[in-house]
Amino acid sequence: MKKTTLLTGLLAGSAMLISQGALAASCGEIVIGSAISLTGKYATNGVHAQKGYEYAITKIRENGGVKVGGKCYNFKVIYYDDESKGDRGATLAERLISQDKVQYMLGPYSSGLTKAIAPITEKYQIPMVEAEGASRSLFNKGYKYLFAVLSTSEQYLASAVSLAAEKAKEQGKSPSSVKVAIAVENDPFSLDIRAGVSEDAAKFGMKVVVDEKLPRDLSDMSAILTKVKLLKPDLLIVSGHSKGAATAVRQIKEQNIKVPMIAITHCEAADVTGKFGDAANDFLCSTQWSETLAYKDSLFGTAAEYEIGFKNAYPEYKAKKVPYQTAQATAAVYVYKDAFERANSLDKEKVRDALTKTDMQTFYGGIKFSKAGNNIAKPMVLRQIQNGEYNVVAPSAFASHKLNWPRN
Repeated sequence: MKKTTLLTGLLAGSAMLISQGALAASCGEIVIGSAISLTGKYATNGVHAQKGYEYAITKIRENGGVKVGGKCYNFKVIYYDDESKGDRGATLAERLISQDKVQYMLGPYSSGLTKAIAPITEKYQIPMVEAEGASRSLFNKGYKYLFAVLSTSEQYLASAVSLAAEKAKEQGKSPSSVKVAIAVENDPFSLDIRAGVSEDAAKFGMKVVVDEKLPRDLSDMSAILTKVKLLKPDLLIVSGHSKGAATAVRQIKEQNIKVPMIAITHCEAADVTGKFGDAANDFLCSTQWSETLAYKDSLFGTAAEYEIGFKNAYPEYKAKKVPYQTAQATAAVYVYKDAFERANSLDKEKVRDALTKTDMQTFYGGIKFSKAGNNIAKPMVLRQIQNGEYNVVAPSAFASHKLNWPRN
């Protein structure tokens, strides 16, 4: 009797798997284009984004696909390597639209490359949901076909200024006594970060004592750090994507830079904990997303469940945190699923109109687009590396751990 029951269960399970496989095979295809950085200086993050796209595509396929007009569809992405070059990205966008006939686009990696591609998608009236271009300058051009799931870049490290002000008050000092040093890459994303930090510092009356551009190849910031050592700021801000983050952590250790608070971007993408061990402790790292946040949806589950599922699909991430670039890439594909199903159409104009009405909660956070196309429903958070772990320390409403201050 037990054997019969077991056999029946196995057969039923097999039938279900076959049925799901047959359903996936019988679904149509929605083809999306993406020029993404698989080589060049942004390759690390470009690969993170591509895997985030593919994880979402797989998850959607496994859960019945995209339902439109009583039929099911699976997403398929045509990828081309933009080699981390804006002019090549623009050329590839033209190719995807004119030759491959794609009607929908997923964004490239970085604000600069998104800025190069956006005029192309706008010219052809092709909706583009992007996850990796945060520059606020993307959203003052009047684009009607650009939609970004991430928070804009001026918000990335501005909260570190507020933290420094809080610490000054705790010490019985005025926030205006805080001295700030800024070192950023000369690209749209990092220049927006500089603008956000400068604006917030000015609100508190703080003095910016160092305001420098990182060298073009991002491999040596020793001259800037010599100034930092001399002028003794209370807060150091660094933004230079993955390579710049690695250079900062390495050279701050090498030059024994003592600054009470240091905040940088792209910590995880640069794997600063894996590469530099204890030298990375107490750095503040901006993030669009964390697996500890209380976000969830019906497809990916909670933020923590997304992290587990992604690591099961891509075991090479098991020993580290899933980068937020990956999570937001997944969210971009999920937004497309939601828009297609609400539009109940494959017509790009109807899908575009549905995108403008997006208002959804996801494992990545809330997503709602302003008229300019940026996401207005999700805050940035700051994490601090504490004993090799990334712990949320700001804003206080999302904090899971107390800030270590001053840095060791």
